[in-house]
Amino acid sequence: MLCGGVNPEMPADKNIQEICDKMKSYVENHAGKKYSVFKAKTYRTQPVAGTNYFVKVHVGGEEYVHLQIFEPLTCNGGEITLSKVELTKTQLFNLYG
Repeated sequence: MLCGGVNPEMPADKNIQEICDKMKSYVENHAGKKYSVFKAKTYRTQPVAGTNYFVKVHVGGEEYVHLQIFEPLTCNGGEITLSKVELTKTQLFNLYG
């Protein structure tokens, strides 16, 4: 793991899904609609002064959204925050780069 570098894409696990579940209402507010499906599929991480998560989330049909989520270091306190949302993606779109 290289500090500041983005790690390879990995299949989403339970921890990533839990993080995405916390962000769902913010994403729905940003999109202006509700999602009946909100399943994290893949993710990448970037270690910084905490961790950036870049997550590809399936939201139904052929549609995906890409999320950038920041989790600060425990010693810095603070909450996990949604940094960026890219709407209307497909499964084939690259995940943030």
